[in-house]
Amino acid sequence: MSADVPDVRQTRLDNYVDRYAARTKGMTASEIRALFAVASRPEVVSLAGGMPNIGGLPLDVVGGAVRDLVVENGATAMQYGSGQGDPALRDQICDIMRLEGIEAHPDDVVVTVGSQQAVDLVTRVFCDPGDVVICEAPSYVGALGVFRAYQCEVVHVAMDDDGVVPEALEQAIESVRAAGKRIKFFYTIPNFHNPAGVSLSDERRARVLEICQRADLLVLEDNPYGLLGFDGEPQRALRANDREGVIYLGSFSKTFAPGFRVGWAVAPHAVREKLVLAQESATLCPPVFSQLAISSYLTRHDWMGQVKQFREMYRERRDAMLAALSEKMPAATTWTRPRGGFYVWLTLPEGLDAKAMLPRAVTTRVAYVPGTAFFADGFGSQCMRLSYCHPTPERITEGVGRLAAVIHDELELRQTFGPLTPGAGHGYDAPGPELT
Repeated sequence: MSADVPDVRQTRLDNYVDRYAARTKGMTASEIRALFAVASRPEVVSLAGGMPNIGGLPLDVVGGAVRDLVVENGATAMQYGSGQGDPALRDQICDIMRLEGIEAHPDDVVVTVGSQQAVDLVTRVFCDPGDVVICEAPSYVGALGVFRAYQCEVVHVAMDDDGVVPEALEQAIESVRAAGKRIKFFYTIPNFHNPAGVSLSDERRARVLEICQRADLLVLEDNPYGLLGFDGEPQRALRANDREGVIYLGSFSKTFAPGFRVGWAVAPHAVREKLVLAQESATLCPPVFSQLAISSYLTRHDWMGQVKQFREMYRERRDAMLAALSEKMPAATTWTRPRGGFYVWLTLPEGLDAKAMLPRAVTTRVAYVPGTAFFADGFGSQCMRLSYCHPTPERITEGVGRLAAVIHDELELRQTFGPLTPGAGHGYDAPGPELT
């Protein structure tokens, strides 16, 4: 090559950019990732992450169970296993689901590497590029990433304090099909929604199932928080009322510990077979050591008592967040009041942009997740997700105070400089850190 002609390979940041599959175009890093690297510093109160607080786990009991597992059954625990998962654990999973009204056989269960992999496997089995997945608005960012990676089109449907609005779901189904597109399933988090914090009411559960049955539409029920309600017994799962039309996903990440990476799917028989084949092609088998460790924990420990302790701990943190929001937030700020789970969904006063405001918040030593992360269509700029699961109540109160101060400052700036004008883009120039 001539010395006067630059080598394209030397000027590219990624020499493989023209070799990637088309589906990788949807695999983009969040522009707020760098901010969260700063937000992880101890002086920052993070109301962003959804990490369970496992400080209440009896680590001596867990350690003893793991030690006994290695001594008594190490040769099996450290070997390959079934692509469907350990039979004993699948039997225990059926006992757990019975608490939510689900009657299932261990043969119906497929163990996965967390419920995140279960979302991936179901999407891989059902979806071709261009297929439509209907999701709540907002929806879980991890699932949206999966749907994007498989080149699905996401259609959002509205929610309110009682969960997804049945009329909006019905209208979305009709509109998509009228446009000649194929809907593969409705993805829903009916209990203590991530990120909205709301739960689908009993009345609406029946209505949603009726709509989906009439439309012959599969329901993908993602339920990692179902046992973490603060009031009363667990709500009856959608799967409990429709064995053939609902695929149910569960996880030990929130009720035990996420580091073991064990979840599951319960599906109709024919679908289960496809999921097992997809699992085997992806990982050969879910991690045997993790499965047997969890099975031992469930057998030897009062795991329901432990879940009760988690519920009380998260209830205390939820109460601290709601009290701080009521005391400190400016007028016209609204938020959900979760009855379980990890999250509050906050809506800012008109004209404020949560994503544009984040750099200023991090500088003030508080972090949250902007609402746009939970939409596939760019909406949600006026909203944010606040997590109360990990910080102490005292840190939550301090973090909400810092956040409220940032919002007050943003409102004053808006009063001074006026609202955004059409075409001006997101946010506005103001003293402080550069907006990205």
